[in-house]
Amino acid sequence: MTILTRLDQWKERGVISPEQHTRLAGLSRGEPFSLFLELNILLYAGILSFVAGLGWTVTTWSHQLGDVLVLSILSMMLAASFWYCFSRAPSWSRGETSSPSLIFDYVLYLGSLIWSVELAYLEERFHILSGQWDLYLLATAALFFFLAYRFDNRFVLSLALSSLAGWFGLTISRWPSSQDAEYRQYAILYSLTVAGAGAALQRRGLKPHFFSTYLNIAANVLFLALLSGVFNRQGYIVWFLALLAACGASLAWGIARREFSFVAYAAVYGYVGVSSILIRDIRGDTAVLSYFVVTGIAMLVLLILIARRFGREA
Repeated sequence: MTILTRLDQWKERGVISPEQHTRLAGLSRGEPFSLFLELNILLYAGILSFVAGLGWTVTTWSHQLGDVLVLSILSMMLAASFWYCFSRAPSWSRGETSSPSLIFDYVLYLGSLIWSVELAYLEERFHILSGQWDLYLLATAALFFFLAYRFDNRFVLSLALSSLAGWFGLTISRWPSSQDAEYRQYAILYSLTVAGAGAALQRRGLKPHFFSTYLNIAANVLFLALLSGVFNRQGYIVWFLALLAACGASLAWGIARREFSFVAYAAVYGYVGVSSILIRDIRGDTAVLSYFVVTGIAMLVLLILIARRFGREA
């Protein structure tokens, strides 16, 4: 029996969707296939690596190179990136617009990251705002929001939302302090603000395709904030109930909108929260390890089955 025959049988039984059948059949016949998504991810990862290396170089060799040279190089790179984007960009539109060239989005992303590096260097060396990083974060968020909406770029929008989170007080260095009730309040307020702003902009028809980015980031921050309350030794019941309610809402939204990511959020974050409750009084590494092996495999299988169901019904 040939591979194509098996694929036809799987399609008839509903094991694979027509789209999956077309792709797999093309691969079995040796037809070319697109690597656009994979290359896109690698290019963005390459830009992140380059900027990380640039930041390390600036931090390590700034005294030898001198402030003038460092700021001149960063400013020229920043000016060149933004000049390219503003000179090549099409006219602004409220709806979704396509990129004018293959490298446009990467240049915009590079310029945005270089802005962050240069701003951090200026404050570190000259203390322009006397260490008031909240003002830097707010100004950076405003700039990134402008760039994201001007050039229709979701990656820059993610940078804007991350900067806004920093302004709200959501810094990674504070995350281990799960006892910090004030931190959780900031996180929940941030999530509600971001989700509400995204919904309001969508209703006004202002880049409505950005709404999924707003909602995904807001959902993850909210779930992490609720989990931090569940991990407490005292007063965790309220947070656990809130986590279950959020998981139910995420599951309902994912099923209604056919968005697998929100179904996965409900499953994964719900699993972590329930596991925290079940094993907090268990003593013994063997019992805990056995629990995670068995339930982890079951959760993985469940997610695969749900993903396949979504794929068939898409």
